[in-house]
Amino acid sequence: MNIFKNIKIHFLLLVILLIFSSLSCQKTSVRTDMFGNNQESPLKRKIKASHLVELQGVFGQIHELYSASVVFITTEQIVRVQNPFFNDPWLREYYGHSGLRRRSGLGTGFVLTSDGYICTNFHVVHGVNRIFVKIEDTEYQAQIVGVDQITDLALLKIDVEGLKPVYFGDSDKVNVGDWAVAIGNPFGLDRTFTVGVISATGRSDIDALGTSHFQTDASINPGNSGGPLINIYGEVIGINRMIYSSSGGHMGIGFAIPVNLARIVLGDLQKYGEVRRGFLGLSIIGLTERSAIELGLETPGGYLINELMPNGPAVQGGLRVGDVILEVNGVPLRSHRELQSIINNSQVGQEIAISVWRSGAKMEFNIVLSERPRNR
Repeated sequence: MNIFKNIKIHFLLLVILLIFSSLSCQKTSVRTDMFGNNQESPLKRKIKASHLVELQGVFGQIHELYSASVVFITTEQIVRVQNPFFNDPWLREYYGHSGLRRRSGLGTGFVLTSDGYICTNFHVVHGVNRIFVKIEDTEYQAQIVGVDQITDLALLKIDVEGLKPVYFGDSDKVNVGDWAVAIGNPFGLDRTFTVGVISATGRSDIDALGTSHFQTDASINPGNSGGPLINIYGEVIGINRMIYSSSGGHMGIGFAIPVNLARIVLGDLQKYGEVRRGFLGLSIIGLTERSAIELGLETPGGYLINELMPNGPAVQGGLRVGDVILEVNGVPLRSHRELQSIINNSQVGQEIAISVWRSGAKMEFNIVLSERPRNR
């Protein structure tokens, strides 16, 4: 009897398990079918037949192309901090006045040459004690070859061979609306890939020195500094520098240094360890409408030369105090920052054309720039 009783119990348990299994399967089946439309999206075939999928593939190719060319930069800085117990005489006796702390930073860079030259921003490496460059899964300690605070660029060197340098584009051919891809390490998230467009070109009011910038809405955040801005052809057209933000995060406005300017600066840093900039040797002030009329100008505009450096390039080229600069290299001068930017971005020995208004007539001068004095 006990045997039959045990058989009945096992049989009942088996039936109960089968019932629960059946209910569980039905429950899972119902949940799979009850949410969403299980039919193929009506757009899928249309999009597959369009060029949008091809474009999506291009973005993936750009990411793959630069997987070993964009680098993750970390820095260490030893700083002296005030001891929090400084105001307590008893605790100060035991803990001292101040102490040393290690402060870390991060940024992005990219490979310039197969033998280890790396580009990044000046502000990423300024004042730090050690710099580390991570390429894929390998980290190297880097040395600073040269820095330029004016353009916010720095040239680093690591002791390694066989790296994959980036491809350079022509930033003079960049237009508003062009695709823009940013690759960097925002908030330490390695090789983050974002896409946008060029929102503006020639932004010269970003810093006090009038350096030209691209504006882009490709997402740029802290940690992206020094990374490449890339066009749809997989060419670097700029170096991401800064963002406009009230919160410290992305707000759709980022700025990049045009690569044509960067290549000149980096070349000087590699050769001299510093940038040798052109120097004109004059100062200018804006003209009021009344002053322009008194000088006989047909339309208000231009900038009055109010000071010249003795024996400077401007004097040697024939310019005088009282001349009104109208154009530089054939382009109307719209601000003193524009002139400053042109000179800063020109090389020693380069000739620039300046049109001035003098004694009721327009005159042309070709000025050969000298090297900027160290104290200027």
